[in-house]
Amino acid sequence: MTRTPKPTLPEEEAPAARIERADERPSDTVSQGPSELESTLAEVEAKRDEYLDLLQRTKADFENYRKRAARDQERLVAHAHERLVRELLPVLDDLERTLEAAERHEEAALVDGVRLVERSLRKALEKEGLTEIDTEGRFDPHVHEAVLAQPADDAEQGAVLEVMQRGYRLGDKVVRPARVVVAE
Repeated sequence: MTRTPKPTLPEEEAPAARIERADERPSDTVSQGPSELESTLAEVEAKRDEYLDLLQRTKADFENYRKRAARDQERLVAHAHERLVRELLPVLDDLERTLEAAERHEEAALVDGVRLVERSLRKALEKEGLTEIDTEGRFDPHVHEAVLAQPADDAEQGAVLEVMQRGYRLGDKVVRPARVVVAE
């Protein structure tokens, strides 16, 4: 099968042919007078200056936004700290009263005072979203840390036998895993 060459249209000519043809015909820019070139140049420079000004304004606006966002973040963190401190101040007061009772050797008042401080602190932390990790049932490596594994006849393998240290979450995030003893 013989291929016949595809006829080329003037638009599809090779670049070299187009360049030669451009040399043959009069240029549009050559036909413009000097004043027309100067006005075109002035228009292009004005457009360039407009874009540069717009870019500089956008850059300044972004810098201002970044600084404002940083200030707002600092204010938010400071407010959160202040709120937590306000929640913990009554716990500090209870602890001071407990220490005063301990100095007077009032054993029953001391035990009651320590319980009061523990309840107050737990309540303040729960208001902030702190929850205790459940340790009943099977060992979960996402929320438990196995400190020890020991044989247990009455429990199935992988069951939590004892809690060495309670674990806590703040929202969905594990703040501290529960340290547990696991059945082998």
